[in-house]
Amino acid sequence: MKKDIRMKMKFKAVIWPVVILAIGFVGMRLLISMRSAETPRAQQPRTRIVSAEVVKLQDLPATIMAFGRLKSAQPVTLVSEVSGVIQQGNVIFQPAQSFRKGQLLLKIDDRQATLDLNSAKSDFLTALASVLPEIKVDFPDEYQVWQNYFDGCHFDCNLSALPEVQNEKIKLFLSRFNVYKLFYQVRNLEILKDKHYFIAPFSGSIVSTDLRIGSTARPGTRLGELINLENMEVEVPVAVKDVQWIDRSKPVQFTSTEIPGNWSGNILRIGKNIDERTQTVQVFIEVNKNGRENLYNGIFLQAKIPGLIVEDAFVIPRQAIYNENFVYLIRDGKLDYRQIDIARRETDTVILNGGIADGDTLVVDVMQGVASGMPAIARVAGEGG
Repeated sequence: MKKDIRMKMKFKAVIWPVVILAIGFVGMRLLISMRSAETPRAQQPRTRIVSAEVVKLQDLPATIMAFGRLKSAQPVTLVSEVSGVIQQGNVIFQPAQSFRKGQLLLKIDDRQATLDLNSAKSDFLTALASVLPEIKVDFPDEYQVWQNYFDGCHFDCNLSALPEVQNEKIKLFLSRFNVYKLFYQVRNLEILKDKHYFIAPFSGSIVSTDLRIGSTARPGTRLGELINLENMEVEVPVAVKDVQWIDRSKPVQFTSTEIPGNWSGNILRIGKNIDERTQTVQVFIEVNKNGRENLYNGIFLQAKIPGLIVEDAFVIPRQAIYNENFVYLIRDGKLDYRQIDIARRETDTVILNGGIADGDTLVVDVMQGVASGMPAIARVAGEGG
């Protein structure tokens, strides 16, 4: 009895794995047959909704953006040509001090120069007084001219030019009494005395002072630096490829990130030398006086330089260009990959002048993972929906 039970148990242990394997095999075959019987679904391409613009061809001006610092077009360095103690002028000789044209900025002690000049002028007048009787006797018609000149000579003002001499004998008289020699000695000392005075050549501001009132100046000593606030300009580097686009007949517009406001100016000159490092040319732009009061020497400005006109053109963002000169259009609800002509590439935009026509719908979104022929819907700026 026990033997039969053991036999049954062995039989069950063998048969059940076989049954399980058979059922699994049949089930697997059934699933494979069902999967192969299914008809594969055709995957439909997803319709893209993209930002686009409708092309409207028109004449467009090119624009060149550049940056530079506002500086005086006429900085002046004051250097002494004479020796002496620096003395106060009509303005306080200190940095940031403003002045007007014609004001005395400072002077250098001129007492010795004045004495030397007056001594030479005395010698000149003595010589002229000696020749006057000779002229009165031999050339009575010319005498009054020379007498009037003598009467007009004073120690507190510069000599005027000598009367014009046509008669050779009068020239001999003047030369014999050293009138010419002494006259030019006086003129030379007048020039030397004038070098003791520093007169403002324009209205402006003092930038720096190397010596103050009471200091001693010597020939070659730097005294300070001035700037002309009436004549301000911006020097901007412009890429060589952009120089040909500049329209010098139109005003330049300026803005600043440091202070609010807009200013205008005009192109003064364009350099002829190329910077080898940056491959740029220097362009100098004068800033107009109107509204310039709040601008400071050295402030950084952005210049918007007007360029030449591109006819029958359309402007798009740079991101809408693919492979240098291709764009996506939407035609009949599908993407159309088209080659275009580019007239000019600017900082953020590109000006097209070929390959497109009025009414074309041009995609301005950044397109990735798309191909020509894919369905697309245009979302045009300004339209509802």
